[in-house]
Amino acid sequence: MTILSVRLHLVELPLVRPFRTSFGTSTTRQLLVLRLETETGVGWAECAADPEPLYSAEFLTGASLVLRDHLLPRLLAWPDLDAAHVGTALAAVTGHPMAKHVLETAVLDAECRAQGQSFGERLGATRTHVPAGVSVGIADDLPALLTEVEGYLAAGYQRIKLKIEPGWDLAPVAAVCRAFGDVPLQVDANAAYTAGDLAHLARLDDFALLLVEQPFGEDDLVTHARAADLWSTPVCLDESIGSTHDLQTALALGACQVVNVKPSRVGGYLEAVRIHDLAVAHGVPVWCGGMLETGIGRSANLALAALPGFTLVGDVSASRRYYRQDLTEELVLRDGQIAVPTGAGTGLEVDETVLADLSTSVVELVGAPA
Repeated sequence: MTILSVRLHLVELPLVRPFRTSFGTSTTRQLLVLRLETETGVGWAECAADPEPLYSAEFLTGASLVLRDHLLPRLLAWPDLDAAHVGTALAAVTGHPMAKHVLETAVLDAECRAQGQSFGERLGATRTHVPAGVSVGIADDLPALLTEVEGYLAAGYQRIKLKIEPGWDLAPVAAVCRAFGDVPLQVDANAAYTAGDLAHLARLDDFALLLVEQPFGEDDLVTHARAADLWSTPVCLDESIGSTHDLQTALALGACQVVNVKPSRVGGYLEAVRIHDLAVAHGVPVWCGGMLETGIGRSANLALAALPGFTLVGDVSASRRYYRQDLTEELVLRDGQIAVPTGAGTGLEVDETVLADLSTSVVELVGAPA
């Protein structure tokens, strides 16, 4: 495969409603979209990094720089490029998994499109539809939270995930349980707590939650292992798992019973599949998390979530959960599920007119599209 051109868009999409977590409140989603053209076709990918380095060390400006100055030159120098060797070509650069994910995904998309193969076929999907869950941000108050959850349940979402943080945890969980009974429910702390909160968070055991996601710092596997031993609610790791090596360490320490797999966080879909395979080998269920992706990333996530080890409902929501105007055709929720695209590559076409309208800057990193 020969790369002919690479174009990077900085895009800003308005969210349907503000999304608040312990990292702050977002009213728009800023992201990088990469268009990569080869002699056999075009591949697309998006970078899930945030404008600020709060969720992870990566951020949009930094990702753009490392793509331009460090990753792309190494990719261009690699002979006989294919998706399976992108990771090797970029391995000399330490870290930056979200930026690496962009290049690997774009090459994988171009390769699959040229071969007439879908992402699902390439990754090993075994299902045609994926059950959809939804992530609910921190609300202004309990009535607002209950109204939002009620709307998602009415729409057919099969699992609710509540963001929690100190001061917003037991009360919202109790309110949702009182209002909606035995709805499948889990919580996500985004590493907002410390070891001093072990006893407090143990009170979540009263609510029969599916899991508690990433309660402690990403490098604090010891406290996660203590929680897994003390609590009856399963402990799920998210930010702590950036590779198969990280998962091996967490399993050896007994630090988790569930894993949230985010392809962008682990450097790409091929590493995500390897994490899936390792988890399955150890009897650990996995599910696919979300990063407010557009249809570009969401369609590929659906393919990943259709693998056999993804036995828990993930965050691959419908397009309209976040955006009134997506960059691709909509992914629609029907009967609580979303169809896995079957077309070549990610299976969806990018609307380049919409992309141009929503782009705040465009940079040609290599060549220019024909």
